[in-house]
Amino acid sequence: MSVDDLHPTILDPAIPYVGRIFGNLEPGTKVEIHGFVDHDADRFQVDFQCGSSVKPRSDVAFHFNPRFKGSGVIVCNTLQNGKWGWEEKTYEMPFLRSQSFEVTFLILQNKFQVSTNGKHLLTYKHRINLERIDSLGIYGMVKIKSITFAYRPTLLGSQLTSLELSSISSSQGSLGSLTYEIPYTGNLPNALRTGMTVVVKGEINKNAKIFAINLKPRGSDDIALHLNPRMKEKVFVRNTYLSDSWGSEERQLREFPFFPDMYFELLIYCEADHYKVAVNGQHLLEYKHRFKDLAKINEISIHGDIKLHDVRAW
Repeated sequence: MSVDDLHPTILDPAIPYVGRIFGNLEPGTKVEIHGFVDHDADRFQVDFQCGSSVKPRSDVAFHFNPRFKGSGVIVCNTLQNGKWGWEEKTYEMPFLRSQSFEVTFLILQNKFQVSTNGKHLLTYKHRINLERIDSLGIYGMVKIKSITFAYRPTLLGSQLTSLELSSISSSQGSLGSLTYEIPYTGNLPNALRTGMTVVVKGEINKNAKIFAINLKPRGSDDIALHLNPRMKEKVFVRNTYLSDSWGSEERQLREFPFFPDMYFELLIYCEADHYKVAVNGQHLLEYKHRFKDLAKINEISIHGDIKLHDVRAW
């Protein structure tokens, strides 16, 4: 998803590249890199550094290192006081020689979250305080077309209006530290209507099995829209509950978009005859209205194995 303001961009930097990071890496910051892997590449790396010294080498808070030998592996690590810590390895390899790529680093309160070509890849918990990171380094057999820094505190825009919340407990903080109690129930500021957007922001628990987001009429057992990711089965169930009975489940989806320990922003957009659902800026699915009287839908409920950071509508 493009961000139209507060996004300094560096174009066609020479590799190796080391540059100061614009502003501060606060929770909610995105760093998006577009590049191309050389045809004979054996590896490249992106380093979030604490300075740019070579001798002695500056600490590296997050070392992201795709390696292409064999079946391929991505190695993540931290360098402190000249010594590497323990390696975290991911054997899913979305980078290919002689192909373009987009990699996005989302900075959260307690971790980096990395996606490639719009798909979640991995998370890496902070081992060094964010405040120390001031430089970005890119090395290896790769060409970089652009590096963009996006500093908005949310990924979905600044025009959001907080819901009137009911039965919640919150602690104020920046993105990644604000949480609401689960199960959660909140009132929409107005009844659902064509053109309304509802956004849910949260993090999936490490050992999550299931969670659900429901749009419904207040005081009724009916559920107009039931969104139900099931982590073990890797299915995203959509359904409607009317007159004490579930309808037929919709499960078809090209790719399951949720992973343990993943931060997500789920957007529900109401059209005249269907909902559109997106996750982290990527359109995911459509679901036709089975509960036709939109004016009665005025409540959202959320439960399951997640940490809930925010619920908003406009």
